Amino acid sequence: MISNALVKRLIPAMAIAACVAIGAPLSTLAQGTPGLTIFSGVDRENLLSYRLDFNGRPHAFDRYRLNISRRKMNRAVTEFTVTYPDYYTGRFNPSRMEVRVNGDSVPLDEVVWDEEAREIKLYPVEVVQPNQDVEIVFSNVRNPRIGGTYYFNALTRSSDDLPLRRYLGTWIIDIGRP
Repeated sequence: MISNALVKRLIPAMAIAACVAIGAPLSTLAQGTPGLTIFSGVDRENLLSYRLDFNGRPHAFDRYRLNISRRKMNRAVTEFTVTYPDYYTGRFNPSRMEVRVNGDSVPLDEVVWDEEAREIKLYPVEVVQPNQDVEIVFSNVRNPRIGGTYYFNALTRSSDDLPLRRYLGTWIIDIGRP
């Protein structure tokens, strides 16, 4: 028979083991998403969500899903621009980029990757109407060799009387961070 003292030692050990076993898959699921950002220099209302389909491993291929919520989309859009920092050394594939509106891919007239200006411009064939959820998808991206935190910015150009680019927010993308 098992003694009372042994049972008292086994129960806490089993509880800890169960927590670790349950928590490990949850932490694995959290990789490739923004997580919690406390100090970033970006106002909370300007933080945009994203997902990296292949966990943001350095120097590996990945798919970036950059989300813009409908509350940010308050004007009709004719151009989406994504800017990235000069220290980001990843490589993009313009032929593998798309814009999805409410989950549906919209045809693009043109995609321009200006490496010198560090920006990617996506021109939908038709104007994207306001109050829509937008997802910009970059497939076949080669992540930088060295991990780090990269601030990507979302800008749009509208079809209204002021053809200025408007800042919608920032994606804070972590490469090589658990």
